[in-house]
Amino acid sequence: EKQLNGLEHGNLAQVRHVVLVLSGKGGVGKSTLTTELALALRHAGKKVGILDVDLCGPSIPRMLCVGRQDVHQCDAGWVPVYTDAQKSLALMSIGFLLENPDDAVVWRGPKKTALIGQFVSDVAWGELDFLLVDTPPGTSDEHLAVVENLRKHKVDGAILVTTPQAVSTGDVRREITFCKKTGLRILGIVENMRMQQHLLQRWRGGAGKAFWITIFG
Repeated sequence: EKQLNGLEHGNLAQVRHVVLVLSGKGGVGKSTLTTELALALRHAGKKVGILDVDLCGPSIPRMLCVGRQDVHQCDAGWVPVYTDAQKSLALMSIGFLLENPDDAVVWRGPKKTALIGQFVSDVAWGELDFLLVDTPPGTSDEHLAVVENLRKHKVDGAILVTTPQAVSTGDVRREITFCKKTGLRILGIVENMRMQQHLLQRWRGGAGKAFWITIFG
């Protein structure tokens, strides 16, 4: 198979766009945003995948009402779980690999890093318009593992999620620093859960420009 859009041969070779969803703080609606963005893109006729690397709190399968699914293997690696018969929305999560969905993942950094490396390289996504990577809060092992494993592929950038509270905005500033240090382009910031706000604050289109959106509380 030949290169596509400058990507190297591999399981991400037919993925056109890769976007990370980051938050410095937990509970800001990052997984919800990932799910809603994936559904909106699918509604627009795009083929979408979600890679859930929130290893200690995988919530995407529940949000998409997927339930318990067995993960199978093919010659190219793990086959993602599809949410529809048309296979327009694919998902891979550690939630599918646990014997009990309520089991706690009590792993040290190296084991987490190894699994994320497998998730990036060994999932047979096939042809996708967008791959959204839902990450845990913070700027630690999981985030570094994702960025480092994706370096050889084309990553469009990251969407940061925050809430209006000072503690959360302080954490998102640290996330901005993380993006700058790792060379990860910031596509935009979503301010979630602002009370008495119905939709948007500001949208700036065009190449190289980021956006800021405020979503209802």
